[in-house]
Amino acid sequence: MIASVRGPVAHVGLDHVVVEVGGIGMLVHTTPATASACHRGSEASLATSLVVREDSLTLFGFSTPAERDMFVTLQTVSGVGPRLALAMLSVMGPDQLAAALSTGDSKALTSIPGIGAKSAERLVLELRDKVGAVRGSGGGAASGTPPSGPGGREPWRGQVTEALVGLGWSAKQAGDAVERVAAAAPADADIATYLRLALRELRP
Repeated sequence: MIASVRGPVAHVGLDHVVVEVGGIGMLVHTTPATASACHRGSEASLATSLVVREDSLTLFGFSTPAERDMFVTLQTVSGVGPRLALAMLSVMGPDQLAAALSTGDSKALTSIPGIGAKSAERLVLELRDKVGAVRGSGGGAASGTPPSGPGGREPWRGQVTEALVGLGWSAKQAGDAVERVAAAAPADADIATYLRLALRELRP
């Protein structure tokens, strides 16, 4: 089990980073918020969870151990795999998820792509008593400043739309959110900021 990685950041994407550990570049899948807190060339320290499949070894990274613990806890529910668990954390974060699960707020849970009413009820039923100990931290363990985005407004649209579709929203939902952000966001914002604003637009 790889519980954490620490080292200089070689690459930052919208939903992943590459961290150099002992001369090896490790691809770590993250939430957009965690990725945006990393900066190429600076050092990052991430709590991690290694998901082992017959044909793959996939490393997921988080800014805090609490976020990682929630990621692991979510996957104890039938039908929730690592991708859906990561999408849930991308939309709500560990504290919000813990609150929704412990109070039975199914409406908040169904705002996450891939979570319907029945899935939300199952999550609440199975995790209500488990999430009390899972508490996030406001501060992140990843270091560095957000990566600089493109100077123009147009190039970010495709990247943000693709990231939203990857998280489970339809192309139309993603496109509509991007258009609303484009009309209101500052022209000099970086891609991570555009993505965070788009996620906010998609929440009820």
